[in-house]
Amino acid sequence: MLAWLFLTGAIVLEVAATLSLRASDGLSRWPWLIPTGIGYLGAFGLLAQVLKMGLPVGVAYGVWAAAGVALTALLGWLIFKEPLTWPMLIGILLVIAGVLLIETGQQSNSH
Repeated sequence: MLAWLFLTGAIVLEVAATLSLRASDGLSRWPWLIPTGIGYLGAFGLLAQVLKMGLPVGVAYGVWAAAGVALTALLGWLIFKEPLTWPMLIGILLVIAGVLLIETGQQSNSH
């Protein structure tokens, strides 16, 4: 359970770092580099701990990627008024479905 909590933290930090990178306007607004760096370092640190705790890399990275893509796209739309089209939403759902298949496939092999 702790691994999933750490993975959630890693996802939140990675999304925050990516949004901070966007806010930095091509690295021209340097104060945004601080949360960007802290976010990425923290995210990778937590992800490393998740893997050390035994969560399979395919599952951890799949959940990380799917949640990161979905949250970043949604928050980019809300915060930066970036486009979020129906094909993009369908793509996000397909990514999430793929990760769920990986997770359920992993669980069926461990029994």
